[in-house]
Amino acid sequence: MTANRGVLFDVDGTLVDTTYLHAVAWWEALRQHDKDVPMAEIHRAIGMGSDKILDHLLGADRDKSDDEHMATAHDILYGAWWERLRPLPGAADLLRACADLGLAVVLASSAKGAELTKLRRVIDADDVITAATSSADAEESKPAPDILQAALDQSDVDPQQCVFVGDAVWDVKAAGKLGIPCIGLACGGTSADELTAAGAIETYKDPAALLAALDRSAIKKLSS
Repeated sequence: MTANRGVLFDVDGTLVDTTYLHAVAWWEALRQHDKDVPMAEIHRAIGMGSDKILDHLLGADRDKSDDEHMATAHDILYGAWWERLRPLPGAADLLRACADLGLAVVLASSAKGAELTKLRRVIDADDVITAATSSADAEESKPAPDILQAALDQSDVDPQQCVFVGDAVWDVKAAGKLGIPCIGLACGGTSADELTAAGAIETYKDPAALLAALDRSAIKKLSS
């Protein structure tokens, strides 16, 4: 098996159970600046970075003078949960199973550096991770494909010989812009139907469910 075949993984909501914590943190950060956005609407936007999510939720043609303060408030509020973060079922075992197939395992994360370090500790599978990106590696966040391109560049994975695993519609859309097939996981709170409608080629409940079906998945086909 050549090293240029691999699996790219989103991290937040895909491997670590953080989606709703991000939603609550953004809700409170917005409320602190008198922006009342329903929690469900915020949840649907999780997966975008702060460069996109505020425009998405509040409109692009607005006073953006508070954006940096709101993003900082989100980071502080979310950071309060770091020590209690937990991996989603089967996360580390799935990464190791992909490595056992001879595939490069790449984290395509847009988390900031210190946050990514914490997320990697939570996953506890650094021994099989080939490369990992952070927000510093991308000019724009998803649904722009920048972070996926950075993951490909850092790992030398062939975009024609890889699969991306994510939990949000924005993951599917970003992968589609590079022609990369995306497997959707519903553990971030986006339904299998929504992920399929966005273009996911397969959907599973969580990493454990994908691991259980690995031999008949698109990931297994990469190793054949």
